[in-house]
Amino acid sequence: MIEKIVGGIILGLLTYIGKTLWQNRRHLTLLRVLLAPGRRTRVSVAVLLRVQDEDFHVLFDSPTRPGGFGPPGGVVKYHDSAQRTLERLGFTPDGRTRDVMKRDLRGFLTAARVLGFARWLYGGVDREPATDALRRELAEELAETGHGELAPLSRAVNFRLVRRVIDGPLKVPGEDYRQIRFFEVHDLVLDTPEATELRTVLLTLAADQDEAHIIGATRQEIARGRAGVHVILPQSAFLVGDRRLREDIQPVQ
Repeated sequence: MIEKIVGGIILGLLTYIGKTLWQNRRHLTLLRVLLAPGRRTRVSVAVLLRVQDEDFHVLFDSPTRPGGFGPPGGVVKYHDSAQRTLERLGFTPDGRTRDVMKRDLRGFLTAARVLGFARWLYGGVDREPATDALRRELAEELAETGHGELAPLSRAVNFRLVRRVIDGPLKVPGEDYRQIRFFEVHDLVLDTPEATELRTVLLTLAADQDEAHIIGATRQEIARGRAGVHVILPQSAFLVGDRRLREDIQPVQ
């Protein structure tokens, strides 16, 4: 009798583990969060654009990390229709109040809810598609770098997914939470005159020593975190691989 009970418990446990692995087969790295399911966890979802010519990668300066340069791109937004799902997951926005940050997919969950968040995210429902996010972010960042005249080109280009990266969970220095960042890296698709022109102009600007807001960096410089006097932000590593090489540089509040 006892053997049957124990056998049933073991079978149930194995079934649960198998079901969990199958449901989360696309992001098995996140299963680590189940070791501390009640832990406060910060999540963010971002898209990055890779513009390159062989081993020369275009990077923009960062208004929130002065002196730092990283790939064009930014945080994906959720639609109003996602409110109910995010509330059910216990998602709390991280409190940034600037208008441009409203409905950003950047906030806090308990660790136990991260897997559900990831499944919802990769379902692609009720959130901004990567193409829309990249077009929006690229237009905004071109204006911030002083090249707003290029924004119309950015609205007429398409992108191709290079890789998805789940970065974390990582301890954030000085904070009581872990952080998980979901990245998608995309290339420009050179299928229109606008895309070809945009790539050419960005590469030219990045090679111009007098250009203060757009630079170029090699794979080695990205790994070192320096391109001349410029600091290369850690997320730049995802342009060339799926592994971070250095700790984050915290933004200016």
